[in-house]
Amino acid sequence: MFKHLAFAFALTLALTSCGESPETGSSATSDRSSVAQDSAATTGLTVYKSPTCGCCEDWIIHMEGEGFEAAIEHPSRMATVKAQLGIAPEYASCHTGVSKEGYIFEGHVPAKLVRQFLNSPPENALGLAVPRMPVGSPGMEMGERFDPYDVLLLKTDGSSEIYARIETPEQQY
Repeated sequence: MFKHLAFAFALTLALTSCGESPETGSSATSDRSSVAQDSAATTGLTVYKSPTCGCCEDWIIHMEGEGFEAAIEHPSRMATVKAQLGIAPEYASCHTGVSKEGYIFEGHVPAKLVRQFLNSPPENALGLAVPRMPVGSPGMEMGERFDPYDVLLLKTDGSSEIYARIETPEQQY
């Protein structure tokens, strides 16, 4: 129980830093689209996020620049959405993308890895996650600062493994 309370506190703290409070959710949806930079087909994602989170907006801009189209949802209870999607607390970040096939992309996952995953989803995969909010990941750019991070493959049985290790900013694009 302590683990769940600690996660709830940490998630609340992270979401608060993105501008979300329990009272600020809405069911407003806005569709965005952009032209892909290359010949990649447009891929739709539903993105669940706080209406005031700037880093989530920056991640969406990154995704749209790589040929994705985002439908935005602003749920009042992000933790509930994550639980319903099967995202364990230790993998949580500030936003959640869901593909039309039902795959989960939790947090600041680089678009190139989302595309790679969708082109060849591993068996028994739930999706990919970048837990927390690593500095320098797509949407979390802070000048020259960059912290290496792992992109995790989430499995339907609740386990995970490293899908990719991002050591430099260039590896994200």
